[in-house]
Amino acid sequence: MSKTATDDSPVLSAVAEKDIGSAVAVAGHPIHAMAVHFPIALAVATLGADVFYWWSADPFWLRAGLWAAGFAFWTAVGASAVGTLELLLVPGIRARAASWTHAIAAMMFVSIIGLNWGLRLADPDAVLPLGLALSALGAVFTGLAGWHGGKLILHHGVGIMVSDDE
Repeated sequence: MSKTATDDSPVLSAVAEKDIGSAVAVAGHPIHAMAVHFPIALAVATLGADVFYWWSADPFWLRAGLWAAGFAFWTAVGASAVGTLELLLVPGIRARAASWTHAIAAMMFVSIIGLNWGLRLADPDAVLPLGLALSALGAVFTGLAGWHGGKLILHHGVGIMVSDDE
């Protein structure tokens, strides 16, 4: 956001004044930003396992997809719990529209991969075509949530903690 845009608008100026530092961090490093890499990678791995199963019919890929989906779900639950704390504890994060878009896309992602994992637990044979479709949809919502999360960090500086010495 440009300096002139915040100078011209009292609303944007009020939003820009709010604190956007991370409330849940270890040694200045936001936990949410560190934790999201695991569910993202595991969701992509689930999609990859489904594609390889579709291509090869090797039951190994069924097991790999089951484990990847399960770990994707549980790591996403952990990352989303920390992200929700950030959203609730930091007023400057709540004031930005991209935060809410990110949160909604991320919750949809968690729901989709949870459904995908549950499907695999209940009926491993349902991986084709429903599991593959859920994996692809999960990858789409991974991209949406990641895009808006990146916007928060790169455009708004959310969670970036820089000391006066730097």
